[in-house]
Amino acid sequence: MATTPADWAEVTKALGRRGNMLRDTTYHTGFPRRDLHVVSDGVVVTAGLALGTHVGFVRYADGSTMVMGDVVVTEHELQHVIDAWQAHGLEQTALHKHLLAQTPDLWWTHVHGHSHDAVALARGLMAGFDRTGTPPPVPPQRSDPVDLDIAGMEAALGARGTTEDGLYKVLFVRRETITDGRLILPPGLGASSAFNFQPLGGGRAALSGDCVMRAEEVPHVLSALRRGGIQLVELHNHHLTEEPRLFFTHFWAVGDGVRLARALRPAVDATDVVPNG
Repeated sequence: MATTPADWAEVTKALGRRGNMLRDTTYHTGFPRRDLHVVSDGVVVTAGLALGTHVGFVRYADGSTMVMGDVVVTEHELQHVIDAWQAHGLEQTALHKHLLAQTPDLWWTHVHGHSHDAVALARGLMAGFDRTGTPPPVPPQRSDPVDLDIAGMEAALGARGTTEDGLYKVLFVRRETITDGRLILPPGLGASSAFNFQPLGGGRAALSGDCVMRAEEVPHVLSALRRGGIQLVELHNHHLTEEPRLFFTHFWAVGDGVRLARALRPAVDATDVVPNG
């Protein structure tokens, strides 16, 4: 169902921070881990590049709500967070990495819930977040220009992106209708390819991303990424019962922004996706 931020007022109150609407169907809220000083491959990783916890709520015609999230936790926090969620009836659908070697040791876990009580879902999420060092929200920051050849990168990828939190981001979504049991998943909810570029100066960037694939696309995408000199980090699922079955790969690279975009293009072309928006 289409909703507005007003429909999620009680969820907003339970989460303790405001979110935003995506495509008039998904109420999205971010919990960036700005409390963490993370280094991977000699790069100080910003919260926007790979440390951004995200949760999304969707309302259905029967009055029920689905919530999905991708949550970054330290290794010390992980079991406590999972125990809290399980005590509130929330499921884990993935446990994986977004980065290769990093300090401190981090994990990312996908959380899923479906209920007729959206506020209970939000409170269950917070029971887990309260066992982490996730900091309070901060006022929105102005998006300054990034030191990257955006025009060249957009030409290479065949899509336009956005500048946010000092990063350049490009998003693609699957063409198919994705279902989880009898529920349709809105475009982008756990079924998107996201490419994040963190400027490092002189047109160089750190690339962290997530590419969505059907099973038959997986070998072509992984081969394309490696041919482009991009390091593979993880191959996993976001859902348990979605149709068609989807796989996701996280990857990492550091180099010239345009060269990285060109290296990504064959992987994008190997999947049935379209640019977001």
